[in-house]
Amino acid sequence: MKAILAIDPGARGGVVALTEDDMIECSKCPDNINDMSLMISHIVNECYVENYSLEVYIERVHAFPTDARNSAFKFGMNYGMWIGILAANNQSPKHITPQIWQKAYHPLPKVKKDRKKELHRLASDMFPKVKVTYMVCDALLIAAYGMSHDKD
Repeated sequence: MKAILAIDPGARGGVVALTEDDMIECSKCPDNINDMSLMISHIVNECYVENYSLEVYIERVHAFPTDARNSAFKFGMNYGMWIGILAANNQSPKHITPQIWQKAYHPLPKVKKDRKKELHRLASDMFPKVKVTYMVCDALLIAAYGMSHDKD
């Protein structure tokens, strides 16, 4: 059986574990490295015990020239911590850009605020048993994308 771990690594992002039999764990991104590490270790160990083949997707993100230096640095540090934690758990993530995974849900509005509302609506429709927040909706859709695509 297949399981997907999807990470939207921003400060307002989320982490989702989705299995073929619809077992779902989702949470906003923890705000410290210890909780990040515990979350990933728990998911990796649970997949091992339950005999799931785990694939990891992390959204490939970058800072924008308009971001403040401090903000851009924190953003990069957070992304790097996720990569390090995954490596420490013997996981090699697939780095996926928003353009790639969002293409599966086209057409989407061009305006960011409207696009985020539509992504939230799509995730809520796809996962009616889950309390979908704006923090976890991208990770849910990345997980659904990973579940429906063969190894890229």
